[in-house]
Amino acid sequence: MTPLMEIRGLSRRFGGVTAVKALDLVVGEGELVSLIGPNGAGKTTTFNMISGLDRPDEGEILFAAQPLQRLPPEAIAARGLARTFQHGRVFANLSVEDNVLLGAHTRLRAVRPRWPLIGPLAELTLALVRPQAVRSEEEALKAEAREILGLFGDRLIPRLDHPAYSLSYANRRRLEIARALALKPRMLLLDEPTAGMNPTETVEMQALIATLKARGVTILLIEHKLELVMQLSDRVYVLDDGAKIAEGRPETVRNDPAVIEAYLGHSGVGAASRSAETVAP
Repeated sequence: MTPLMEIRGLSRRFGGVTAVKALDLVVGEGELVSLIGPNGAGKTTTFNMISGLDRPDEGEILFAAQPLQRLPPEAIAARGLARTFQHGRVFANLSVEDNVLLGAHTRLRAVRPRWPLIGPLAELTLALVRPQAVRSEEEALKAEAREILGLFGDRLIPRLDHPAYSLSYANRRRLEIARALALKPRMLLLDEPTAGMNPTETVEMQALIATLKARGVTILLIEHKLELVMQLSDRVYVLDDGAKIAEGRPETVRNDPAVIEAYLGHSGVGAASRSAETVAP
């Protein structure tokens, strides 16, 4: 396994509360690694530190052997790391297509000349004049956006020109993932992608994530639906109260007494709790 991301001794404190405690975590190139645990375990705080929305008090985050922990979110995105959010975030008044195109902002070249001092003025001029290079880049990105939207079947393509606010909750979650994919990420962070979805929608999302994994996308996943985690993950890390309490292959983690106690609440849950979380294959 070639490590793509390494987290070493990562800690984050909020006043007297330590949300993440000396976390070590490794994600290999092409792996799907899940981060699970009860509510308040520190999972989303970890995502926020990785993506630059928050800064750790201690520790380091290495992505492709380069430190991330002091970079702003836009610089981290430019290095090929994209994420979604626990509660979903789309640009409500923009169309479905424009939401996806925004995800490709780090890949723009023709309309974003790398000229010091006059770069912003040149960018504005190119956007207004729209020479052939700019138009060609825009058409290529639109074709990519539609290809990405096609991953979701007929859920989003027929709504290409619809404003995002008109979408159902599940479609807004799909759109957020599509926008992240438009960055062509080296690594994708998915924060509870099936939250609020019904069983049919959950099965569709599981199939999509499996497709992305099969295509070689490196994924770090937060998810509460355990059967989905167990079916998709190469490895699983478990947090409780900010600390890592277990890691390993899904079948090993699932049967760990500490995980059962912390994540499911008591040790007698057995197969009944697993069946309650089951998602159809």
